[in-house]
Amino acid sequence: MSDLHPPDLSIIIVSWNVRELLRACLRTVVRRQAAGGRRQDSDPCPLTTEIIVIDNASTDGSAAMVAAEFPEVTLVANPDNRGFTRGNNQGLAL
Repeated sequence: MSDLHPPDLSIIIVSWNVRELLRACLRTVVRRQAAGGRRQDSDPCPLTTEIIVIDNASTDGSAAMVAAEFPEVTLVANPDNRGFTRGNNQGLAL
């Protein structure tokens, strides 16, 4: 997202070894984004969103899956598990 037009909503997902759950989650969120962020077709107020995934050194291929299947997602692949709180703080810093 541009600094001139920040998103209405930043979605930060901290992940560790949950590749298939993460894939399902991202599919749902990306599908909602494609619909303009609307809850229903009649919703007059679409949201601009960004998705940030913080991967805490998963060993199940989670980071590679995100990079390959969801190029629109901002991915931070940590070299070690920094925990949920530090992961969220990394996402907030972005």
